[in-house]
Amino acid sequence: MSVYAALVGVSLGAVVGGGLANEVTLDIDGDLRTLRSFAGSVEGVLDSAGVRYSAGDHVKPGPGERVGDGTTIVVRHARPLTLIMDGKRSTHMITALNVGDALEDLKLDPARLRLSANRMRQIPVSGFKLSVKTQRKVYIVAEKVRIATITTGRTVSQVLEQANITLAKGDTVRPSLSTFPKEGSVIRVVPALPPRTIPISPNVAALNWAGLADCESHGNPKAYNPGGPYYGMYQFSLPMWRAVGGTKTPIDWPAEEQTYRAQLLFQRVQGRWQGQWPHCGARLGA
Repeated sequence: MSVYAALVGVSLGAVVGGGLANEVTLDIDGDLRTLRSFAGSVEGVLDSAGVRYSAGDHVKPGPGERVGDGTTIVVRHARPLTLIMDGKRSTHMITALNVGDALEDLKLDPARLRLSANRMRQIPVSGFKLSVKTQRKVYIVAEKVRIATITTGRTVSQVLEQANITLAKGDTVRPSLSTFPKEGSVIRVVPALPPRTIPISPNVAALNWAGLADCESHGNPKAYNPGGPYYGMYQFSLPMWRAVGGTKTPIDWPAEEQTYRAQLLFQRVQGRWQGQWPHCGARLGA
């Protein structure tokens, strides 16, 4: 063997075997390369390879860790992810390389999201903008119908539109049409009240209507007595309810509508409450 060959053998064999040079794999944002380095630490290897990193970046093993033959050093540079979730914008510095991993890091369940980009979409170091719509289960109560629906709507108005519910003039929606419908929200559509063409006398309005309602139904607008049948806070029979302009049944309307019709009845019978409320009418204090 020549002297030159012997020296080469020493430099490539003995030096490596003696631990002076190590074969190291670099994984820089998913880009793999292998090199030999005499540096004894991760920091030294990265410096000699010209790989820059900052405090927000992910480096594993840590910069101060020792390097051995066969070590793999992973570097993930932090990058800005602009997340627009249900119209609300936020910016996050992440080290994930793709959308799916970024969502996992942010503890967001992709199964309940509609994304503007594929989960495998790579996120460049320069940053990325991702629009997300959350899927939520909400309930719509309209008349006597209760609907459960899965929605991505950002407002109550959008939820109703997606459910093909058209509002009539004067209908009231709670919460308001511009409200964001959270998971489990209940959206109530209250129909417009029947017209009130007859005013209530101040003396009649001042009577103890809460006391009467408490006696008749414990103040429950949805109370129902099959014995009559009688309905609502003031236990109207349907013929009497309709006689004072009521539509549908009393329990289809809120408390204020039931109270108005009860006051109207009191006026209609000129204060003779005994025929409608024989057991509780005295509570009015008339």
